[in-house]
Amino acid sequence: MDKILAIIPARGGSKGVPRKNIVDVGGRPLVAWSILHAASTPRINRIVVSTDDDEIADVARSLGAEVIDRPGQISGDEASSESAIEHALATLFATEGYEPDLVVFLQATSPLRRRNELDSAIQAFLEEGADSMFSATTIHGFLWRTRADGHLESVSYDWKARQRRQEIGEDLMENGSFYIFRASTLLDTGNRLGGSIAAYKTHPLGSFQIDEPHDVALMEWLFSSLKDNPEWFTT
Repeated sequence: MDKILAIIPARGGSKGVPRKNIVDVGGRPLVAWSILHAASTPRINRIVVSTDDDEIADVARSLGAEVIDRPGQISGDEASSESAIEHALATLFATEGYEPDLVVFLQATSPLRRRNELDSAIQAFLEEGADSMFSATTIHGFLWRTRADGHLESVSYDWKARQRRQEIGEDLMENGSFYIFRASTLLDTGNRLGGSIAAYKTHPLGSFQIDEPHDVALMEWLFSSLKDNPEWFTT
């Protein structure tokens, strides 16, 4: 894979946390962490931030990322990340004829990742011959779901024949930290996931995202707690 592109969609607006993507976390604007994670990954050779916001664009450029102006019609609360990524890919192709082999989609709301995690995930992606990959948190336990009719149902075990926790199979939850996919997979399907799908298991702490005001305080505590741990990228 010669051309591996990191794309970080980062809108200026946010309902849960106003101006979320530039809120200070760990001493940096939130969006800065994903840019720095991509920049520290040797396999990634281009970083693009898709945004509709001048301040976010300034942060991105100050850290060496390129900026693609995200149109207003795909910058609202209902706009999908896929629309921003497709627009970024179309813009790069139209202006430069550039087509990446692989896209690493980083969500700015997930600022906590382990060192070398993205490089390891890309390696796993290539070794597995995947078309797409999601970062995941492993769940071992007694999972229930509320059905559309309001009733509860057990989904990871039979509650009528309760097993020991160790006997229940492993479940995976997308944690939204990152996705990796072949550019062709997204363009063919309009979806970040498609074809042969793989999962990359991350540390549970890497699953925390900033979506609500209380998440900011939690993330600050996590950064403070992990700042001297060499396993984590926190400086």
